[in-house]
Amino acid sequence: MKKYLTLLLLNCLVAITATAQQARVITGIVTDSLLKSPIANVVIRVKGTDVLTATDKKGQFSLKTTTGALILEVNASGYPVKEITVPAGQNKLKVQLTSLQPLDKKRNQYVMQDKALAEVVVMGYAAAAQKRRTMTGSVSTVRGNQMSYIPSPVHNTEDYSPINENIFHAATDQPLSTFSIDVDRASYSNVRRFLNQGMMPEPDAVRVEEMINYFDYQYKAPEGKDPVAIYTDMAICPWNTKHQLVRVALKSKQVDTRNLPASNLVFLIDVSGSMSGENRLPLVKRAFAVLTEQLRPEDRVAIVVYAGAAGVVLPATSGSDKKKILAALDQLEAGGSTAGGEGIKLAYNIAGELYSKNSNTRVILATDGDFNVGVSSDGELTRMIEKEREKGISLSVLGFGMGNYKDNKLELLADKGNGNYAYIDNFEEARRTFVTEFGGTLFTVAKDVKLQVEFNPQFVQSYRLVGYENRLLTNEDFNNDKKDAGDMGVGHTVTALYEIIPSGGKNEAVNWVDPLKYQQGKVIGNKSEVLTVKLRYKQPAGDHSILMEKVLPYSNQEITDAPEDFRMAASVAAFGQLLRRSAFKGTATYDDVLSWAGNSRGTDAEGYRAEFIQLVKKAMLLDKE
Repeated sequence: MKKYLTLLLLNCLVAITATAQQARVITGIVTDSLLKSPIANVVIRVKGTDVLTATDKKGQFSLKTTTGALILEVNASGYPVKEITVPAGQNKLKVQLTSLQPLDKKRNQYVMQDKALAEVVVMGYAAAAQKRRTMTGSVSTVRGNQMSYIPSPVHNTEDYSPINENIFHAATDQPLSTFSIDVDRASYSNVRRFLNQGMMPEPDAVRVEEMINYFDYQYKAPEGKDPVAIYTDMAICPWNTKHQLVRVALKSKQVDTRNLPASNLVFLIDVSGSMSGENRLPLVKRAFAVLTEQLRPEDRVAIVVYAGAAGVVLPATSGSDKKKILAALDQLEAGGSTAGGEGIKLAYNIAGELYSKNSNTRVILATDGDFNVGVSSDGELTRMIEKEREKGISLSVLGFGMGNYKDNKLELLADKGNGNYAYIDNFEEARRTFVTEFGGTLFTVAKDVKLQVEFNPQFVQSYRLVGYENRLLTNEDFNNDKKDAGDMGVGHTVTALYEIIPSGGKNEAVNWVDPLKYQQGKVIGNKSEVLTVKLRYKQPAGDHSILMEKVLPYSNQEITDAPEDFRMAASVAAFGQLLRRSAFKGTATYDDVLSWAGNSRGTDAEGYRAEFIQLVKKAMLLDKE
């Protein structure tokens, strides 16, 4: 009897020991070697597997894995990938990463040179503009401190909001993914500017969703009463063939521009010293001249400018009087400091006077975003813009310039103002914004558009949304009609990609949280459904959202068999991840991107896809890592 008890105890001890070996937990912290600060959303992966985790806001991580020596890959945006050999007995790590770019990096930066000191004088119809004495009539010339920019090795003052890449989430633990749609394209044209100047873009300048949505996709327009159509499909992920890639695509309805409502537009133009230079104010004037040519007699335009002060240089004028509008634009000159907040206030005041219920009332701001006088904090500006948005006045933003460009501020303003955000790096981009896509840029057909995707754990072990990091919403936000979201204009397309780790097979579970105890219920609905897409939108003048749904059935097609637009979107996503040095770029290389995009060019009437291939080639030469 004692013999059997001894054997039983021995077997239990072996089982307990084996279980303990499987439950090994490696913990640690990741910090910046120079700043000594923690780094969030660093991906820690067991090399050659899908066993991974990510650091929290304090830079800390916890990874469940098996016993024995292993190699960890530590991957953070803006840092080189670091491999760490972890011996069998070591379960605590302190990891330091060194940035790819030194703090004193030299680029094409700029410093202001004061050529002449003269007080800014802005004279016009608005009382806010009459700083020196009351005058009658309108003067459409702005002069002031003549400031120019020359190359200098000083630190670059361009600002970009940090992007912590989306990570994988287990479908059993977090089955819902909720986000606001985004049809901005500023990041792509800004990245193009970097590459055309022979520089790699800052990783945080690369917003992958804006790269994807820069391109035209031939989705079918909606045919029913809803202004938006939903399309879904899936294929094997090209940069990690053990995974799958899901595409969620939206297309808004087309409307003949002759049938669009009248527009009340206020051109708000930064004429401060930082806007001197050929790719700044002169390009702004050409861009607005292109827009002016698209105006109809029922449209009205006013022009507000700001430098050290803000003023009206053109009162509300019919779109039929193009000569008057173009003359006012032509006389603008750059000089002075940047009272951007005062300019926005004045522009909104004029827009409020022009507003009518059945019109499209919009302020279009053209600036480098370098506000330095008066109201300039993000909090003050966004509160003002949100208040005006509730009155039915939208704000669209056009970004210009380099060296001192404030992308983070301009993206925020456009987001809060329910408007588009574009970066104009050349005249062709101005033409596209205001001619090729005139309706989509100015006229909204669906507002506060939100997406919520529910994943079926029968097919999806875990998922990650590619991009949209600054558009994420809580799951509760989806049904909350008071929560603001993105808008879709006439003929707009939106594309979102999810990278999926399939259930079953040899894929190891993503170790974010312990398995839930009470949530293992039955799958409701058709067992072939991979996911369900829910979309909420409001009519342009509506306050209550309308729900739409679309189901994706399972398929296992090769990416080469997927539709041309799907392949193009995937190649652009891979390129964006390479530029960001993403932890999730998988096996993708620039050569792969060239191959995928080269087979996805289609008719390419405007040549954007051909241009993309040239940009990939430039990045390949510049990226020496």
